Amino acid sequence: MTNSKKHDATPSTTGAGAPAPSDRHSLTIGPNGPILLHDVHFLEQMAHFNREKVPERQPHAKGAGAFGVFETTADVSRYTKAALFQKGCKTEMLARFSTVAGEAGSPDTWRDVRGFSLKFYTSEGNYDLVGNNTPIFFVRDPMKFPHFIRSQKRLPDSGLRDNHMQWDFWTNNPESAHQVTYLMGDRGLPRTWRHMNGYGSHTYMWVNAQGERFWVKYHFHTRQGMEFFNNQQAKDMAGSDADFHRRDLFDAIARGDYPRWTLSVQVMPYEDAKTYRINPFDLTKTWSHKDYPLIEVGTMTLDRNPENFFAEIEQAAFSPGNTVPGIGLSPDKMLLGRAFAYHDAQRHRIGANFHQLPVNKSKVPVNTYMFDGHMAYEHSGNQPVYAPNSEGRAWADTSGKAEDGWEADGEMVRSAYTLRAEDDDFTQPGILVREVFDDAQRARLVETVAGSLLGGVRSPVLERAFEYWKSVDPDVGKRIEERVRKHQAPQPAPGMSEG
Repeated sequence: MTNSKKHDATPSTTGAGAPAPSDRHSLTIGPNGPILLHDVHFLEQMAHFNREKVPERQPHAKGAGAFGVFETTADVSRYTKAALFQKGCKTEMLARFSTVAGEAGSPDTWRDVRGFSLKFYTSEGNYDLVGNNTPIFFVRDPMKFPHFIRSQKRLPDSGLRDNHMQWDFWTNNPESAHQVTYLMGDRGLPRTWRHMNGYGSHTYMWVNAQGERFWVKYHFHTRQGMEFFNNQQAKDMAGSDADFHRRDLFDAIARGDYPRWTLSVQVMPYEDAKTYRINPFDLTKTWSHKDYPLIEVGTMTLDRNPENFFAEIEQAAFSPGNTVPGIGLSPDKMLLGRAFAYHDAQRHRIGANFHQLPVNKSKVPVNTYMFDGHMAYEHSGNQPVYAPNSEGRAWADTSGKAEDGWEADGEMVRSAYTLRAEDDDFTQPGILVREVFDDAQRARLVETVAGSLLGGVRSPVLERAFEYWKSVDPDVGKRIEERVRKHQAPQPAPGMSEG
């Protein structure tokens, strides 16, 4: 008889049955280089992941948004030539806020990271900045992303969410510690979307008119002030108004109380990235504000609600692969993976011509050689559908050095980033706990983590979780273990004294 619970010693395979090269590392040029298009296993994993659910978004299914304007109020032309970031420029935009793990009908106030996705309808085409309300993320390699999301979803047998499953993933991937510390702290329960910050999270490239390159990180700080729910308030609100965040944003804009955020950036000179004490492209790390202070750029204001939620919000399609001249990607593996995966997810979720929908359509003329496909509306008439051609239809013919590129050289490897002086997984979350949190925030962190661990987390994952938090901070870890052990202690039988 076959034991269905027995672990199979055979490694994972591709869908065709061949041994999978790695479920942990994508294929890159050297440990720090870009992901390669011929990493077929990664592409297949992401393409299949994008098609697991129909038709709602896979992560970030529950959300809402509004339209507005971004105004650049400072001169940052020394860093970028992007038209939307030239002083005095006003750009129409769309923002969508969301939770990550919950389905479309889940409560807004569950503890979760919040999506912070922005689409700028610039004079040079659409620019999308797809971030979160935290400056970091759980993993640093996109090969792990489908596994992470599944660990936050539902069990295959009962269909229930499971604390044991998510802690199993987190403790097996200690790089998650920084983001988990944010999540279990106050920022895991923003009071409203209006009262939370937003971050591009990834490192991006800026290029100025002289061709000089810089690395940047985006910070959107709420002008309403940061406010949070505690655990009980969030639980109560989930039961009384599951759409509280959506309602709050819509009602605020309707009454003319337009929410605003100030955009600032950290700018790192291009060469600094090669020797900085942490890998500046690691999505689980932040840059020191002492090393790279915030530089104010402008203001985002949301002042118009959607007229039709489905057409303008549910069908909105964002991708970090949508860039404009003066803005580029970086060697951040997660960013490069997302640049493919998001566009592919939109093709599956909305259709091959999602970019033709009004909410996604550029405000400037489009001349693309993508044609036909399901639900095509915009077209090029009887012009040539191939390039190059001799019939006068323009095509792109740039060659040579990529303006927004970088150098990469080395063996093709499946590897974590090369470690630098401060590239461990626990230093930054430890600093967050000891130097950023106050005593009350640390107490709430202990309460939240202990409560989560009491929700069915079993050995050996439970013991790994204790060590995980002791690695973040010995005192906090000890307090978490003591609290859990106390509540796990056997209770005396009815009518019996403890004496």
